[in-house]
Amino acid sequence: RYHKVTGVQTCALPIYRELSFLNLFLLFLRCEYNKLKNIFIMKTVFNIVLGLCALALVYICYASIMGPINFEKAEKIREQAVIARLIDIRKAQTEYRNLNNLQYTPSFDTLIHFVKTAKLPFIYKKGELTDKQMEDGLTEKKAVSIINKAKKTGNYAEVKKWGLENFERDTLWTAVLDTIFPKGFNPDSMRYVPYGNGAQFEMAIKNDTAKSGAPFCLLEVKTPYTVYLNGLDPQEIANKIDLQTKLGKYAGLMIGSLETANNNAGNWE
Repeated sequence: RYHKVTGVQTCALPIYRELSFLNLFLLFLRCEYNKLKNIFIMKTVFNIVLGLCALALVYICYASIMGPINFEKAEKIREQAVIARLIDIRKAQTEYRNLNNLQYTPSFDTLIHFVKTAKLPFIYKKGELTDKQMEDGLTEKKAVSIINKAKKTGNYAEVKKWGLENFERDTLWTAVLDTIFPKGFNPDSMRYVPYGNGAQFEMAIKNDTAKSGAPFCLLEVKTPYTVYLNGLDPQEIANKIDLQTKLGKYAGLMIGSLETANNNAGNWE
């Protein structure tokens, strides 16, 4: 058997002395087939790679459009939860202040204990003084005094004289938890920031004096964006922080202020 290579060939064909023309032709076809097969495979691989690149580009474009939209939706849900919690804290602090010499508390332990155990006064009213009674010098305070005296002595003559048979004022005491919060409210949850993975609100008070000389107490409760937006797009969070910083505002949600009296308003209001 002899081999011969002539010129530039894509396939080395064995040369047989008794090789027929048909055999040569079949071998040629086989070589051409292999070449076309390889070309087809390469084109197929190229098309697949090109298709994957196109899909990746489409995904990148989609993410660039939907990223901010999805962030805004998630941010809104989280902010609503944080705002609701801050409002609960504000309600509890308001009632605490009313019963504690106009002082707020900087302690969540104290505030939570107050919500669980304290009672609020509620004035029960029945009947109203007539214009004639008030013209005769009767006030609600005096009317209550007359009625209380009658209850102690058992003598209701003066009550009848003033026509106070259907007049009644009484102080009832109701639990804070049942009065200002909905059924099933958990006071222990007040300290925790929703979506904050166990992080607590920052709460502080400051005692100050007005120009008139009257003392007053300031309250501030807050949490930064980085706490309750944790896990969302870091760049979007950084953009929000940068914007608030440039505006000279707090980069987060808060009620009240230790700098100025604002009736414990929220910075979203």
